[in-house]
Amino acid sequence: MKIIAVCGMGIGTSVLLKMNAEKVLRTIGVEATVEATDVKTARESRDAQIILTTADLAESLKGLPSEVITIDHFFDLEEITTKLSASLL
Repeated sequence: MKIIAVCGMGIGTSVLLKMNAEKVLRTIGVEATVEATDVKTARESRDAQIILTTADLAESLKGLPSEVITIDHFFDLEEITTKLSASLL
């Protein structure tokens, strides 16, 4: 499974979200590759099952074959766990 964490430039917020998503995935026992990227690269991706991003960027990712999950608080592992679990389990 492939998950991509998306922010505007692909070097800040997405890296933080990637690290926290990896923590959550280990906790819930799901194996996945998580990559951090920017919106432009994410728009070209066709192999990710899930995209994690902010609500303001979610609109620009509509139409992709991936499920787009918006995260409000990137430091909130409980929020990430709840949203990923609902999608994966």
